[in-house]
Amino acid sequence: MERANSQGLPIRFVDRGEGPALVLLHGFVGSADYWEEIVPLLEKHFRCIVPDLLGHGQSEAPQGAYTIEQLADGVLSILDTLNVEKVILLGHSMGGYTALSFAERYPKRLRAFGLIHSMPLPDDEGGKQKRTAVAERVRKEGVKPFVDEASPNWFAPNAETTMPAALERVREIGYATSREGAAGAAFAMRERPDRGHVIRNSNLPVLLIAGSEDGIAPPEKAFAAENAQTSKYVIEGSGHMSLFEAPQQLARHIASFAEGL
Repeated sequence: MERANSQGLPIRFVDRGEGPALVLLHGFVGSADYWEEIVPLLEKHFRCIVPDLLGHGQSEAPQGAYTIEQLADGVLSILDTLNVEKVILLGHSMGGYTALSFAERYPKRLRAFGLIHSMPLPDDEGGKQKRTAVAERVRKEGVKPFVDEASPNWFAPNAETTMPAALERVREIGYATSREGAAGAAFAMRERPDRGHVIRNSNLPVLLIAGSEDGIAPPEKAFAAENAQTSKYVIEGSGHMSLFEAPQQLARHIASFAEGL
C-alpha cells in the first residue's frame, strides 16, 4: 500500500507485479479492493497499479462536490510519483468516466485505454436527479442503506441467491466509503460531459467490455462510441460487476487486449 498526493490530498494505491504498466480504476463506492480477484490473474505479466480514487477506500475524502477531472488528476499524481511515463488505463463504471477524462487531457501518458461496464454518455436529466438524491441520502443516512439497496442491481438477476458471497463482499467494500466521499463522487458523475468524441477521435487502442445482463451500462450504451482500434467484448450472463461475477473471463479479455499492443 503506497500513497501519492494530488492537490495536497493523499491518494492510496496498490502497486503489484512486473511488466507493462496497467492502471485499474474502480467504480462508485468501490476501492482498489474491487480488483482483488483480477490482480492475481494479471500481476505475473503486468505491473498493476490500482488506486483508491478520491473519496474512496483509504484515500482522502474532502467535503463538497468533486469533479471527474479531480479523480483523473489523482491518477496522474500516482504516475508522476512512480515515474511511470505510459500506461494502459482501464476503468470500471465511474472509473471509466475517469479514464475518459484522463485520455482527453493526458493522451501522451497512455498506450491504450478502456471502459469496463461504463460508457462515454452523460447522465440525462433523470439521471442527474438520481445522482443528487443519492448524494443527499448518503450525507443524511451514511452509505450503508444505499449500498444495501442498490448493490443487487449491480449484478445479474438473482445474485442474492446465485452468488451471495460476491454480493456481500461488494457491500463490505462499499460500506468503507465515507458519506462525503460518496456524495462528492455522485456530484462528479452528475456533471460529467459527453465524452464520446474522446474515443472516436483517439489514435489509441480502446477496450470496451460490457455485460449482457448489465442494467446500468448495457452493451448499447457501453459501445456508444468507438474508433478504428476498438476491441469490444460482451461477457454473457454478467451484470455490472464482472470483476466478481466472471473474474477469469474479464482478466482474459484484459490480458488479450494488453498483450496485443
